[in-house]
Amino acid sequence: MIVTITERVDNMKTKIIGKELEVTEAIRDYVEKKLERIDKYFDEAEADVTLKADKNEQTAEMFVKANGCTYIAAAEDKDLYASIDKDIDILEGQIRKEKTKREKMMRDASIKTMEVNTDRIAEIKNEIVKTSYYSIKPITPEDAVLELQSRPTHNFLAFINVETNKVNVIYKLKDAKNYGLVEPEA
Repeated sequence: MIVTITERVDNMKTKIIGKELEVTEAIRDYVEKKLERIDKYFDEAEADVTLKADKNEQTAEMFVKANGCTYIAAAEDKDLYASIDKDIDILEGQIRKEKTKREKMMRDASIKTMEVNTDRIAEIKNEIVKTSYYSIKPITPEDAVLELQSRPTHNFLAFINVETNKVNVIYKLKDAKNYGLVEPEA
C-alpha cells in the first residue's frame, strides 16, 4: 500500500492511497487535476482517494469532506483514468444537488431554520454512487453460477444464455446456498 499526501494551493488537502497499485506521479497529477473541478465549489476541502487494481478491474473510490458534508463516489472500469473521471462526475453531481438544496433553503427558510440545517451532513439517498462496467459473455446458466461463486463480493451476474441467446441474470438468494435466474419472457 502506497500513500501520498499533498497539500495543494487550492485549499484542498488530498490523500491518495494505492492498494495493489503503485501511485505514480502521472496518476497523482491526474487525480489532483481532476479534483480541481471539485475544489472550485469550496473554500476548504479534504479528499481521500483510494485506487485499487483487481484482475481486469481498476477501482477508484473518493471521499470529499467540505462545509460539513461528505460526498462519496466509487467506480470500476478496465481503465483507471476512466474510473477517476466517473467518480469526479458523480461527486460533482452530488455537490451541485446539495448546493441547489442549500440555496433553496436559504431563499425559503427563516434565519432560525438556516442555523439548524447548515450543520447537517448531506445524506445520499436514491443516488447512483457506484457504477460497474463489465463485458457480458455467452455462457450457460451453470457456468454463470460458477463465475458468480468465483466473485464472493458480487451478488449477481448478467450474462448471455447460450441456449436462448437472451440476456439473463443469475443472483444469490438470501439463504446464501442457492441461486435465482432472471430470464426474459418470449
